[in-house]
Amino acid sequence: MNTFGHLLRVTTFGESHGPAIGCVIDGCPPGIPIAPEDFAHDLARRATGRSRHTSARHEDDQVEILSGVYEGVTTGTPIALLIRNVDARSKDYARIAERFRPGHADYTYWQKYGIRDPRGGGRASARETTMRVAAAVIAKKWLAQRGVTVRGCMVQLGELVPRRHDWDAVEGNPFFWPCAEQVPELEAYMDALRKSGDSVGARIQVVAEGVPPGWGEPVYGKLDAELAAAMMSINAVKGVEIGAGFTAVTQKGSQHRDVMTPQGFLSNHAGGILGGISTGQPIVVSVAFKPTSSLRLPVPGLDVDGNPVEIVTTGRHDPCVGIRATPICEAMLALVLMDQALRHRAQCGDVGPVTPRIPGQMAEC
Repeated sequence: MNTFGHLLRVTTFGESHGPAIGCVIDGCPPGIPIAPEDFAHDLARRATGRSRHTSARHEDDQVEILSGVYEGVTTGTPIALLIRNVDARSKDYARIAERFRPGHADYTYWQKYGIRDPRGGGRASARETTMRVAAAVIAKKWLAQRGVTVRGCMVQLGELVPRRHDWDAVEGNPFFWPCAEQVPELEAYMDALRKSGDSVGARIQVVAEGVPPGWGEPVYGKLDAELAAAMMSINAVKGVEIGAGFTAVTQKGSQHRDVMTPQGFLSNHAGGILGGISTGQPIVVSVAFKPTSSLRLPVPGLDVDGNPVEIVTTGRHDPCVGIRATPICEAMLALVLMDQALRHRAQCGDVGPVTPRIPGQMAEC
């Protein structure tokens, strides 16, 4: 499946080192202002080559709008977006074309299809997420018109965690880190890691504020279930938490339940979702990224004939894919929310306001 969503459906296509990557967005309402330059900010936040802590690959990421937009606004017909790949170096993968790299999708793609594109991982590359971020630019605009904002930050890099949480600090550093005074420590940590040839994982937290109560489905289309599936569809993701997540294992019921008062909820351990439906509180999702498996450190492996070989991965790779994952997680949150909002409007648009409405609250990063 290369398509996700129900009423808002996004299909991505293209490989890491192919001529282009792209997406088709179907079900988008008409009348949303959109222009090629609107994509630049979020695509630059996701891109490699912007700091020494990510891959040195530098793509222009210029979006071509092929359909679905007329005189600067969406028409309601399918929106096709295309980005040309201009800095692919396929020769970097010549040595591993016949080998299965541990920790990669090489072996599983080979088993599923009997053929694979070894250049940069093909569809298994983080390059694919560029089009998710592009599609979500439209979703974020639509949500913003309804008072919903989506933002995120990194809340763990290896064993490092923020000493404090300040949203204002997040966009001022390449890590999307919420504690400005810690950035030099992160820089030194990544410099040492890169020098050693190794990699590390990270945890990203994304938050949606202004989501009204009622979005989501009660059983098979639960908002939290679809968010978990969306985040797990991102390459290198190995864990997703909604609200308190696994911390709920050690909480007592008297602590975990979010008490309601006329002034608002007293806590948000549920992460803004109860019974698969939004409560009106901030939607809070944490996402765990594994360490990059593309390393120049030698490792035993197998070739396509099953023979033992030594594998060394050369080329341009991220020592921590989580460093540029914040806009990707934001994108998936925004796309799921817009799809759920359209589905809610389709089924329950005639319900009207329901009382009482418990006030939401601001979220900490």
